[in-house]
Amino acid sequence: MKIVRVECHVAELELEEPYTIAYETVSRAANVLVRIVTDGPLVGCGCAAPDLEVTGETVKSVVDALGGEAATRLHGADPRRWGHVLERMAEPLASHPSARAAIDMALHDLLAKMAGMPLWRLLGGFRDRMRTSITIGILPIDRTTERAVEHVKRGFRALKLKGGRDVDEDIERVRSVRAAVGPKIELRFDANQGYTVEAARRFVRETGDADLEIFEQPTPRELNDGLGQVTRNVPISVMADESLMSLRDAFHLARGRLVDMLNIKLMKVGGIDEALEILAVARAARLRVMVGCMDECALSIAAGLAFAVARPGVSYADLDGHFDIIGDPTSAAVTLREGTLFPSQQPGLGIADLD
Repeated sequence: MKIVRVECHVAELELEEPYTIAYETVSRAANVLVRIVTDGPLVGCGCAAPDLEVTGETVKSVVDALGGEAATRLHGADPRRWGHVLERMAEPLASHPSARAAIDMALHDLLAKMAGMPLWRLLGGFRDRMRTSITIGILPIDRTTERAVEHVKRGFRALKLKGGRDVDEDIERVRSVRAAVGPKIELRFDANQGYTVEAARRFVRETGDADLEIFEQPTPRELNDGLGQVTRNVPISVMADESLMSLRDAFHLARGRLVDMLNIKLMKVGGIDEALEILAVARAARLRVMVGCMDECALSIAAGLAFAVARPGVSYADLDGHFDIIGDPTSAAVTLREGTLFPSQQPGLGIADLD
């Protein structure tokens, strides 16, 4: 079997409702859908979700990267030697993590299709489903609380609140939501790099009775020492998100004991293969792991879910990036029931081809 060509299609995805985080408001997302076409009947499907602020990429840079040296190196390669192929992608896609993730995803999809198995089973199949949190962007406090209650009524048992712009308002927001949803709902908070060390410590101190489960990326990613100061001085779990972009970052965070948890996103780290290596570092360092996402269609979410359910080292999932997408062409790749995601039982990632 040989790779004949790589095709890219830009999918402009509208969101049902814009959302706000510490540094931007998002109303739409563009994904790059990737097909690895072979000389046989099988096609590998992947997706890139570039984000200039997080991955340093744009849609154009991803398409250009995948159509340049990467395409040349893929042409004629044997996808069954996926480790060799991915290594050949390392140089041309070094600064394009979501583009690497798309190729990685498509190769894994092909491998599982060749085996006639769902990818999540092929990767290990430790569990067959996983509960996900659902994120509430920065809204007025009363609307945040209303939205939290709505999600609980829909069956979600884990909520992630966004903040990082105003610590006083964030404290009130968390308290209001906890009072409304009761003690049994898991609450997580993501400051998206918006706090100083002092503000982060104050936030944790004044929301102590709200029983927050996870405090995500409180300080700027270029100030990992600050992240470590927060971790050492608060009683709840601190998790790295934007500070974790690679295997090297994972090693640095683990060696310095700068966090309690890692949020692995395939788009940041370059795909499933790299994610598995980061998971090994996390397990060795006894760091808990969450699998997260960007604004991604269900095909990409299916890849994150396959990784999440495959191994026992993944404790949490925040795979809600596809919930608000209107007309997702890959929606069949995952199923949501009562706040729990179920992977497809079809070979690969659950999508035979991208029409």
